[in-house]
Amino acid sequence: MRSPSEDTIAVRISKALAERIIAGTLEPGTRLRQDHVAAEFGASHVPVREAFRRLEAQGLAVSEPRRGVRVAAFSKAEVREVAEMRAALEELALRHAAPNLTAAILDAAEEATRAGDKSRDVGSWEAANRAFHRTLLAPCNMPRLMAAIDDLHAASARFLFAAWRSDWETRTDHDHLAILAALRQGEVDHACSILARHVRAVTPRPVPTASGVTRRLFVVDG
Repeated sequence: MRSPSEDTIAVRISKALAERIIAGTLEPGTRLRQDHVAAEFGASHVPVREAFRRLEAQGLAVSEPRRGVRVAAFSKAEVREVAEMRAALEELALRHAAPNLTAAILDAAEEATRAGDKSRDVGSWEAANRAFHRTLLAPCNMPRLMAAIDDLHAASARFLFAAWRSDWETRTDHDHLAILAALRQGEVDHACSILARHVRAVTPRPVPTASGVTRRLFVVDG
């Protein structure tokens, strides 16, 4: 049985590795060596194995026979799957959150999306975008649902970083403003409809590779 301290260390390790995977520091196919990670974090192999399991549950790592644990690759189909799952779960969360949304919460969500509009890099935009969604959804008071949504946001962030790492374009998120307008008018069904459509939007993004060949990555924009 793992001790509480091992669980805490496992969470810390998994979060640190997840940030590297999402930002692209650890690229798809990179092997995650248990002994190297244990040495870096001054931990035993027990919390490291648990951290790897957490990454696998998030879809950020895969365990392969005789190849160990590696950073997961992703395909267009996986991007679309994450978008569909997010749309369904976030709509559910918003319906349960709606009765608890105060003017102050809606103002905080608007402040988050305005911060995203001013972002000069993908990292700050993604943080603001995640803050917008979490501010609106957390009042659903369903921690398991929110944990699942957080995992899906991590996957969406990874797709976003892969596509926009070197050439970010500032944008205004009109869907966010439309969601807020609908909620302020008490039009919950309309707000949920906009949210679901917004999250399902998967955009192809042309990305030049080191060899000069352009490839298309698909991005969950919301």
